[in-house]
Amino acid sequence: MAGKVLIVDSDNVFANSLKYSLEKDRYKIDIINTGRDISNRIKSNNYKLVLLEPESKGIEGVAICKKIRELSNIPLIIISQNDEDMNKILALEYGADDYLVKPINVLELKARVKSLFRRINSNNEENDKYYYKFDDFTIDAIKQLVQYKNVDLNLTRKEFELFYVLSLNPGKVFTRKELLKRIWGYEYYGDLRTVDVHIRRIREKLQKEGALEYQYISTKWGVGYYFQLPK
Repeated sequence: MAGKVLIVDSDNVFANSLKYSLEKDRYKIDIINTGRDISNRIKSNNYKLVLLEPESKGIEGVAICKKIRELSNIPLIIISQNDEDMNKILALEYGADDYLVKPINVLELKARVKSLFRRINSNNEENDKYYYKFDDFTIDAIKQLVQYKNVDLNLTRKEFELFYVLSLNPGKVFTRKELLKRIWGYEYYGDLRTVDVHIRRIREKLQKEGALEYQYISTKWGVGYYFQLPK
């Protein structure tokens, strides 16, 4: 069995077509048509993936991503009727791993799912080796936890992965496209501002605990971002 997948979508025909396709890859599929029960479902089931339509009844748009992230780091793909860039950016900012717009190509969805799982599995194998401290930071790569001055920064998975990549390579400048490919695990499909939004959120969480805005994650104007320890 490949694992359990939760589909949250108000369109029964669409949801069942996804179910039929994913079952061919040996996934066990649960379908719910509203978001009212999503929290209990995630708490009581060991889902490997959630496919979510944020327009479903009982769901208040992409803000549901933030609620899911408070419960779990389960992989989350948004399948939305809304093709506006800002909606996509907000979904990714709130913790979604990917964002597709209806009508979707099921083969593309399956390719994105496989790419997402490959990246997560690869990161887990690499992360098993790392638990380290430097300056005022403690990083537990297995738990995907970053502490600054002994306070948990409560980073989302994407925020953690960005911080992790940058902090492991101090001084190395990464372009936005490089970070998109490395963190989101696929060639550039979306808006480069996705990276900017996540960097801003990390900086805000550091500032909340007393760091200066650009104290650790610095901008190379016109190029990208790099991690810099205080001199």
